[in-house]
Amino acid sequence: MTNNIAQQPRGTTLSLSAMLKDAIIDSDGKALGKLNDVVVRLRHNQYPLFSGLVVDVGSARGFVPESDVLSMDAKSIRLSTGRIDLLPFERRDGEVLLKQDILGHRLIDITRSALVRAFDVRFTSSAAGWIATALDVHKHRWFQFGAHEHHPARDWHTFLLLLGNQNSTEANRELSRIRRLKPAQIADMIESASSQEESLLLAQVHTDPELEADVFEELDDDKKTKLLKMRSDKDIADVLSRMRADDVADTVMDLPQGRRRKVLDLLPPSQNKKVLALLGYHEATAGGLMGTDYLALPQEQSIADAIEKVRAATTHQPEALTTIHALRADGALAGTISLVRALQMNPKTLLRDAADTQTVVASPEDDIITITTRMADFNLLSLPVLDPSGRMLGIVTVDDALEAAIQRDWFQRKSTHL
Repeated sequence: MTNNIAQQPRGTTLSLSAMLKDAIIDSDGKALGKLNDVVVRLRHNQYPLFSGLVVDVGSARGFVPESDVLSMDAKSIRLSTGRIDLLPFERRDGEVLLKQDILGHRLIDITRSALVRAFDVRFTSSAAGWIATALDVHKHRWFQFGAHEHHPARDWHTFLLLLGNQNSTEANRELSRIRRLKPAQIADMIESASSQEESLLLAQVHTDPELEADVFEELDDDKKTKLLKMRSDKDIADVLSRMRADDVADTVMDLPQGRRRKVLDLLPPSQNKKVLALLGYHEATAGGLMGTDYLALPQEQSIADAIEKVRAATTHQPEALTTIHALRADGALAGTISLVRALQMNPKTLLRDAADTQTVVASPEDDIITITTRMADFNLLSLPVLDPSGRMLGIVTVDDALEAAIQRDWFQRKSTHL
């Protein structure tokens, strides 16, 4: 590569929207054509590097490699040659057409975890050549046409491209950065995405089964059911097998009746047993809201034993580990102790001596209002759900309680305004 344009003053900036109005001229100033698009090459953890131009010459279209570009400025693009190769442009691995692939298209704003639309690209001259360093996601008014270059653009690396027309190693690597976002953030974007954007996002999370399960747990029920219905029974079971039993139970009930048993039979036996138990409760009760993963030990064991069990419980959600439950010999709940309190005590202390025996509990038939009121009154992060003999069936965590309560309240407010 000849660095003709790299000889320009470093730090010089250009706007793609302004460049698209530029004429293409040869070294003598003779007009050769009009700029149609700018090609850059994606580079892992680096800014995309300018690699050429797509140029319209009359009714034909050709490609000008970076090595034939003598200079670029706000008024014109000057070439070092007097002819343009009119062979069709063929995209190489990792190459992106900025006008075709980026302008007017939505991309992921990592900072705000939202889908935004790109209206301009900024270039900066560097030692390696022109590099794409920033994106402008501010839409201008009709009377501000051509003023994109005056908007504050943001660093290229704060966005993720949604490139749906490429089978590119670099493009896939670019989108794989979506793993930096939280599952709930990805779920929110999927819920607001177009069909094509949704497909791209789902394809990316599908490459990470654990992330996929976490994202599906965060999707609203209607979207989750719609997406799962399009999959085979085995594929549905693969996703559900990595989800919490309480979420699986809710999801299974939203599937068509004829598919429920087939999906359940494909789940791992231990999970199948938990889900079947939960399906016996109404979803708006403690039994329907509770999760079956929790921390419980015989009361004859020590604080140290409980802490070690916390360390080993890597598949439990963090909310399920905030409370240690001490059990009597018959399996009934003897008392509870918060994880923070346990860490403050002597590790050798036995749970029977440390646990609070005045435990606040729920019955599986308790409704949402009873559950949330009880948790709020006693400042609980989790609420044990017991059977008539005092044995633990599960726990309702504060996040699940809040989600159920807020959803109910939202529907009440909505109906009030109808």
